[in-house]
Amino acid sequence: MVLLHVKRGDESQFLLQAPGSTELEELTVQVTRVYNARLKVQRVCSAPNEKMKEVLKKTIEEARAIISKKQVEAGVCVTMEMVKDALDQLRGAVMIVYPMGLPPYDPIRMEFENKEDLSGTQAGLNVIEESEAQLWWAAKELRRTKKLSDYVGKNEKTKIIAKIQQRGQGAPAREPIISSAEQKQLMLYYHRRQEELKKLEENDDDSCLNSPWADNTALKRHFHGVKDIKWRPR
Repeated sequence: MVLLHVKRGDESQFLLQAPGSTELEELTVQVTRVYNARLKVQRVCSAPNEKMKEVLKKTIEEARAIISKKQVEAGVCVTMEMVKDALDQLRGAVMIVYPMGLPPYDPIRMEFENKEDLSGTQAGLNVIEESEAQLWWAAKELRRTKKLSDYVGKNEKTKIIAKIQQRGQGAPAREPIISSAEQKQLMLYYHRRQEELKKLEENDDDSCLNSPWADNTALKRHFHGVKDIKWRPR
């Protein structure tokens, strides 16, 4: 199964698995449905009035945990069934609180019945129509007429960052060459090396040349996980 880390812009959304043989028409629709359904759960969790929020607090927390972007960090893939389960939990909790049902134009009831009107709202701008959705990877649009394997090859253990967006918005920004964590390591490395070289100038001591910070190849070996190797005659 190919692992897709789905983003919108630079913001992580969720992880999703799909066989390399998956038609991209099917995959694009699947990703879009999960993406939009997560937005629905978020809206339902935000819509209750204060009284309802207190009663539904536990259910809201559980539903939010299912669709949380922290699932990406935890390596948990999200499926449409999981998102539907979150919605069902919320629907069931609302029925317990309001056994007679909600008014016809209550925003939560309209969300459950897929009759919500999001026109003119920020929430509406976040939603992507299935027919207008595009997936991009490595600055290339994953065209719906092809298969996923046409782009990522036959390796089912591949992990890619797929960006979802509305048709007509152009290519999304490319992913940085190094991650933010690696960038921080790089900056820390150079800061330490500058400090060490400053000491070298102040002390005018050649012994500092034996310091690891004076090794021009140290950075390369650091990122390759190769260090402290000593050679000796056989």
